[in-house]
Amino acid sequence: MKVDDMVWDTRDAETLLRAYQAMPMAELLDEAATLARDGHRHVISYSRKVFVPLTRLCRDSCGYCTFAKTPRQVEAAFLSPDDVLAIVRAGQAAGCHEALLTLGDKPELRYAAAREFLAAQGVATTVDYVEKICKLILAETGLLPHVNAGVMSEAETARLRKVSVSQGIMLESVSERLCGRGEAHFGSPDKLPAVRLDAIAAAGRLRVPFTSGILIGIGETRLERVQSLLALRSLHRRYGHLQEIIVQNFRAKADTRFADHHEPRLDDLLWTAAVARLIFGPKMNIQVPPNLSYADYPRLLDAGINDWGGISPVTADHVNPEAPWPEIARLQQATEAVGLTLQPRLAVYPAYVRHAANWIDPALLPKVLKAVDADGFPRDDGWMPGGLAPIPPTGAARRSDPSLEALVVRAAGGTRLSQPEVQALFAARGGDVDMICEAADAVRASASGETVRYVVNRNINYTNVCSYACKFCAFSKGKTHDHLRGRPYDLSLEEVARRAREAWDRGATEVCMQGGINPHYTGKTYVDLLRTVKNEVPQMHVHAFSPLEVSQGAATLQMPVADFLAMLRDEGLGSLPGTAAEILDDKVRQIICADKLDTQIWLDIVRSAHRVGLRTTATIMFGHVEGSDSWAAHLLRIRDLQEETGGFTEFVPLPFIHMEAPMSLRGQARSGPTWREVRLMHAVARLVLHPLITNIQASWVKLGEDGVASLLRSGVNDLGGTLMNESISRAAGTQHGQELAPEAMEALITRVGRAPAQRTTLYRPVDAERRDASFAAPELQDLVMTPFVPKQMALAR
Repeated sequence: MKVDDMVWDTRDAETLLRAYQAMPMAELLDEAATLARDGHRHVISYSRKVFVPLTRLCRDSCGYCTFAKTPRQVEAAFLSPDDVLAIVRAGQAAGCHEALLTLGDKPELRYAAAREFLAAQGVATTVDYVEKICKLILAETGLLPHVNAGVMSEAETARLRKVSVSQGIMLESVSERLCGRGEAHFGSPDKLPAVRLDAIAAAGRLRVPFTSGILIGIGETRLERVQSLLALRSLHRRYGHLQEIIVQNFRAKADTRFADHHEPRLDDLLWTAAVARLIFGPKMNIQVPPNLSYADYPRLLDAGINDWGGISPVTADHVNPEAPWPEIARLQQATEAVGLTLQPRLAVYPAYVRHAANWIDPALLPKVLKAVDADGFPRDDGWMPGGLAPIPPTGAARRSDPSLEALVVRAAGGTRLSQPEVQALFAARGGDVDMICEAADAVRASASGETVRYVVNRNINYTNVCSYACKFCAFSKGKTHDHLRGRPYDLSLEEVARRAREAWDRGATEVCMQGGINPHYTGKTYVDLLRTVKNEVPQMHVHAFSPLEVSQGAATLQMPVADFLAMLRDEGLGSLPGTAAEILDDKVRQIICADKLDTQIWLDIVRSAHRVGLRTTATIMFGHVEGSDSWAAHLLRIRDLQEETGGFTEFVPLPFIHMEAPMSLRGQARSGPTWREVRLMHAVARLVLHPLITNIQASWVKLGEDGVASLLRSGVNDLGGTLMNESISRAAGTQHGQELAPEAMEALITRVGRAPAQRTTLYRPVDAERRDASFAAPELQDLVMTPFVPKQMALAR
């Protein structure tokens, strides 16, 4: 029976209970574990956190609780702001991401001490103080608050949504019976099931990523557990906001009414966790706290959980102080021992991070995006493209997902993988990344041998004036871009000729020419630029004009794109850069370059170029707002077009450089890809595009010499151009320079044990005369620019 097809009532719960109890325990656990792996592959997550017990005063009197105290039992009614900052800063120093604020329900309604403290802080209620503390944590530290503030009104939940990335409240049970005299929730008005369900529903209406769950062993029946899980599932189906379901087992504590109450056995906990997985399906995050099972906690992995919850290297579990957290290193060992990978996460789960605009308050979004990778997990190192931080070490982690090897074998054999299969490769972590990179390098060795090629070239960016407003671009300039690097310019044709001649004299075989989409340019402008270079240096290969520039040129001449491309070919154009592709996924393009060519038009223009005999490169710009689904779609579109035309010379991954990019300055993008993602992009591209595209290039401008040297072991066989005047990545903030001379390029390649070889743009050998041309020419002159003159000023003249 499919739970998703049911409208829940008591009979449904009874039917499910009978079905689950009829299943042998081993079968139940196996089905739950299979579902968990279907939804989360081999990743077991946890949140590295600090536990902030903001107040231990509470108006409720649960029979099992030692967290709640009276004013006489605590030094102060609430932690002071300084107390909180001391805890949170200790957590930040220990690498924590989450500040978990846990507190009692509405203590000001019961205790004068609470009211007096709040008044001294200039607030009226506990929620007011929580809001104040969250703002302080966000302003003073890098941690993100998760709030367990008890039952709140919808308005209060909305206020805390602005200062926390997630919230939570345990349902515990839908059994009203447990609120009766002598029961677990007697004397606890905030534990009434209807009250808690209303609070959880309010969070759903407000689109708050929310944590809830059940507490087992407090007198409920198994039927009531199933009813509680179905009630939560019903709310989640309506609002989609339950990011995790916790199955927590009661532990008896001294000095409570339930001190002698029987604790649930481990097999009962395993049964309940497995049932939670079966009810919620593969995608839900199911958590069981490991510390409450003591030494038996590794067995919880058999029950279909995929999360260990919050683990603190700094603070105790103040709700269960008798049960210390397992050390994270020991938790990792236990997880890896059964072939799974331990993965830190934020307080807000990856699925909600990937759709952060819908779930996270805009004021918090920059902090979240800065902290995560494309999967929504925390960045795992301090490295960023364009920066000078050392390349992170690799090769020490275990493998955990044997299914990936089968995908790699199929791809290495030339089979076209499906989009979900490519995504699975991109999701690899730990030792699985090393396996993919090693396989890609083996394919590289088979396809292109031990030679690493490069081209001696010069970039000529003839204008940075652009009528488009791409959110990632720090190079283009317009009337609203004065705060970005540089000033608008437009090179004269004389300067273009001079640079082409100088490049030839210094040994270049190619000039790569691209610019902004200057509104005053026409197709004739592009022809004039091309003629200028070919007249000055007829032998020079001109690699020029992005598909967007081709589109503009054809439109201004009112001619079909194919005819314009043929005109450029006949004027001497040698090939086109496959730029302006960014991500070939229109949902992403709508975010980063909404007014640019859509995916199909880009593909059509490149197809036309191939058909008129012009080869092109293919590129991807990754690490900003997109996810691995977009990467997979992009690679497969490139593969399919190559299978049709054979016109791509190479594939060039371009890591997003965030430092000066407008959308980064506004807090709307991630900080570029992680090193793991960079390795995977080059390696997966090698596998997915095999055998149709044999050249995979790495960008030294964006990754540095050590970065590209490392990638030569991950499927890369080409290091692109020496460049002489790279300016686009430079404008975005990269610190890796504007030129890498052939001598330095060859030394880099030799250092890795490969054979360097200079090539032409179209991967042909370079004649001896070009190879021997003097590169030790005079220093490059300063850029000679013709000031940009707005159209109205030109007309006035």
